[in-house]
Amino acid sequence: MTGPPPAHDTGPDGPGPDDGVLDSTPLPGEDRLDASLRPRRLDHFVGQPRVRRQLDVVIRGASMRDLPVDHVLFSGPPGLGKTSLAAIVATEVGALLRHTSGPALERPGDLAAILTNLEPGDVLFVDEIHRLPRTVEEVLYPAMEDFQLDIVVGKGPAARSIRLELPRFTLIGATTRTGLIATPLRDRFGFSAHLDYYDTDDLQSIVTRSADLLDIPVTPDGAHEIARRSRGTPRIANRLLRRVRDYAEVEASGHVDAAVARAALAVFDVDEVGLDRLDRRVLEAIVVRFESGPVGLATLATSVGEENDTVEDTVEPFLLQLGFIQRTPRGRVATAAGRAHVDIDQRPSTLFDPTA
Repeated sequence: MTGPPPAHDTGPDGPGPDDGVLDSTPLPGEDRLDASLRPRRLDHFVGQPRVRRQLDVVIRGASMRDLPVDHVLFSGPPGLGKTSLAAIVATEVGALLRHTSGPALERPGDLAAILTNLEPGDVLFVDEIHRLPRTVEEVLYPAMEDFQLDIVVGKGPAARSIRLELPRFTLIGATTRTGLIATPLRDRFGFSAHLDYYDTDDLQSIVTRSADLLDIPVTPDGAHEIARRSRGTPRIANRLLRRVRDYAEVEASGHVDAAVARAALAVFDVDEVGLDRLDRRVLEAIVVRFESGPVGLATLATSVGEENDTVEDTVEPFLLQLGFIQRTPRGRVATAAGRAHVDIDQRPSTLFDPTA
């Protein structure tokens, strides 16, 4: 059996000053800020009211029975709070959070080493759980269901199986691709929750809270301006807030109002609906170069000089959410709203600029 891949432990109060990456080295500046902005309690978590309500019932029910929380699966687009909710579950039950990821668990021995080091009630968080190798998944099945671990000792005719008892623990998985999780693994989670994009009011509350934690003076209209361009994603809202803060400190008085936020986001190429430079290049390519489509993914990606996966996973979801494009059997097609956005965009087109 190999040793465990480095994992980081988080105490009941969330990430400590030196927690963060898998080798326990300190986080770089902006990642450390992201960790500091995470809510620590369920009642501090903004948005996702349905998921918060369901999770509150699950946590309180387990606490009343004096048992660990059932295994939990969080799914949804990146940046919506899956990692934060995992840390909140550990905090609410006073448990230790052990953090790893699917790609880090390359062999069954990697997972077995982590499982055998768990204490009763610990929370094991596996990010990108859809990327677990199939052989590692097979080790998880008895561990999740029976809290037992089967280990094969030796090779060939002399090989024998040993079954180890594991302490009762909670596995929390996070995924952006639920469809890639094998059905037997997905069915072993006692509670599954899908996180949706946030509305502007919730994002404004998040921006206001983050600004207070970072000591950034921001007006309600300034917070609203940042929130409405944040693509429904708290992670993006916090990132834009930091960039607006930079602009406000360098180019303005340090205070963030609507005018300062608009000027700052224009400098950083975020338009009125939250499209960045790459989003606009893709949309303009469909509308202008391919006359609103249909155009295939490979052709579209080549025309803007990006990889297929970048266009499909990073750009298209937001354009689809806005209703600017549609996916059809023949390819991507721009809608009337998408064509109108290109027409009313007053910025010079970057489509044919090789330096863009």
